[in-house]
Amino acid sequence: MKHLWAPWRMEYILNADKTDGCVFCRLTGEECGEDNLIIYKGERSFVIMNKFPYNSGHIMVMPYQHRGGLVDMTPAERIDLMDLLSISIEKVKELLEPQGINVGLNLGRPAGAGVEGHLHFHIVPRWNGDTNFMTVFDDVRVVPQHLKRTYQNLYKIFNE
Repeated sequence: MKHLWAPWRMEYILNADKTDGCVFCRLTGEECGEDNLIIYKGERSFVIMNKFPYNSGHIMVMPYQHRGGLVDMTPAERIDLMDLLSISIEKVKELLEPQGINVGLNLGRPAGAGVEGHLHFHIVPRWNGDTNFMTVFDDVRVVPQHLKRTYQNLYKIFNE
């Protein structure tokens, strides 16, 4: 029998179907902080760490307004979101020096959206070898840095 210790997953498992309303909308009124993982707040969009990351440095960029698609946004919201997305990619590159980056927008549950209705871009830094034997043999991803340490580093670089 194989065991993988991932204590942060229990919160997700226990609360996945218990959230009332949009988890992202609830965060829009909060300040940046380690508890909510909000890294940076812009004029119309904000940056947050993914609480259940695919890799160290996995962040998301999203508008404050609950929008299901890009076409649902005002031009000003789209411009702000794309600007913050571009800045976020550069900040991740500067801090983590990845060899590649995945940027994704999942619209709808069949496309992989874990939170439907509030669009958000994923930024996932990638390195040669980050898909190692654990992923290949056991379909397990190793995230090498604790969320709070990654948060502290990202918060500093975003807010300098």
